Order: sequence, then structure tokens, then C-alpha cells
Amino acid sequence: MLTYNPFADLSAFVSPGVMQGYVVLMVILVVVGTVLDMMHKQSAKYFFENARKAQENAKRQVSGAEKAGLAVKTLASEVVTSSEFKNTRRRISHLFTMYGFVLFVVTTAVMIFSYPTPHVTAPAAITVLWHIGAASLCFGGYWFWFAIRVDVASDAVKWYNFNGRGDLFIVGLIAMATFGLLWSFTQQIGFAGLAMAFFVLFVASSTMLFGTVFWSKFAHMFFKPAAAYQKKVAMADGSRENLPDDYDLTDPAVQARFPDIPEYLGTNPPNMGPGISREPPRRY
Repeated sequence: MLTYNPFADLSAFVSPGVMQGYVVLMVILVVVGTVLDMMHKQSAKYFFENARKAQENAKRQVSGAEKAGLAVKTLASEVVTSSEFKNTRRRISHLFTMYGFVLFVVTTAVMIFSYPTPHVTAPAAITVLWHIGAASLCFGGYWFWFAIRVDVASDAVKWYNFNGRGDLFIVGLIAMATFGLLWSFTQQIGFAGLAMAFFVLFVASSTMLFGTVFWSKFAHMFFKPAAAYQKKVAMADGSRENLPDDYDLTDPAVQARFPDIPEYLGTNPPNMGPGISREPPRRY
């Protein structure tokens, strides 16, 4: 069942040109929505202004090679492995959702532009990855919605509560993947009426996801890596975004500069431990 290309049979009712035009339109909506979001929040202005202030307060010059290394580190940690999530469940859920979304979108584009009709059979790897991507997106998305989101420590959000921008994004993701899978399976087994209903819902949820970028948190996925990279550069050049220096409390020079350290903690301050990160809160 995973080797089935639902777009090939769809071409009997919807021409490949229309399908391809829809994909292009969704890309345009994402670009326009992201630009409008940047203009509304003045995100680009903030990043450039913050970078200028950091450069003025820099204590050392960061070389181009070092910046390239920081960019690779950002890609490996914040993007590829999502290491910024300290909660293991949240991190795993995010990774399933993120990679599922990437697989689903990329393979959808490949099938629509390269294998939109039954005359050219799509490779099994492409169709299998399309279904796996949708299933992964559903797994991560539903896990977040029903097991993580409802257990927020300070909010106690119910699964049926809809809270705006963030929920608009995740609901669009989950609905798109769910209806996509249901459409594929019902069309493959010959339930034409049910398959068409699921296809309409699939298109509607996809349009909602990509057409509401300005109102949802979709654009957040573009801003987060940029902010993480800028923070790493600020730490490397010593500007530290106006944060205090990270001192070694056992250093005699630091203790001489801050006499209250040995007064209250002794000359060999103990390891204070992970603090509030020791045990993440679950609920009130």
C-alpha cells in the first residue's frame, strides 16, 4: 500500500498542470506570508539592529571561518537535532513532526512535478517516503497535541482548547497529513466517494496551513535558526547580548573583584547543580 502514488490516479479528474499550479501557489503564499510577518513584527529590523549593537560591544573579532563553523553548529544542533529542547518528549515529538513534514512536502512536489500520471510510475522509494512522512508527521503532531500540549505546567491546556497562532500551525500540519493518508488509502481500495471527500479536506487543510503563515507560527521555523546563529556569534565575540560574563568562581582574580563570592560561598564554591533544570515541572 505504501508504494501507491495517489496523485497519478487523481490526474483522471485534476490535470497535472492544475496540481503543479497549486503547489506553486502554496510556495508563493508561504513567501508572501513570511515577508508580511517580518514586516509586521519588524523581525529583520530587530536582527540587523541587534547584530549592530553586538558588533559595537564585541570584545574580539570573529573570523569568517569561525562564523562558518558556528553556522554549521547551528544547523547541526538547532535544526538537524533540535538540541535546544531540554524536554526529551518535546524534542522527539518535534523531530518526528519536522522530518515528517520535510519528507511529506518534498515527496509531494516530486510526485506532482515528475510523476503526476499513471503513464510514468513513481519509484517505490518516493511513494514510501511520502506515506512515511505523513505518518511521522501525524505521530509527532498527535503526540504533541494530546500528550505534551495538554500537560503544560502553568497552563493546563485541554486538548479541545484552541489557542490561536501556535495551534493554527499544528492543526494545519496534523490535518494535512491525516487527510492525505486517508485520501491515499481510500482511493487505492476504490472508495471513490470517500476518497474524494478526504481529498477535498486534504486540499482545504493544506491551503489553511500554507495560506495562514501571517497569522500562524509557520514563519517561526525560519526565524529560530537565524536567532540561534546570531546568539552564538554574540557569545563568540564577547558581546553576550548584554548578559554578564561567565566567570570561573574559583578564580582568585574573580574572587578579588567580587569579594562576596568567598564570603558566602567560600574559596572553592561548590557545584550548584542544574538548578531549575533538575526536574522539569509537570503540573500544579
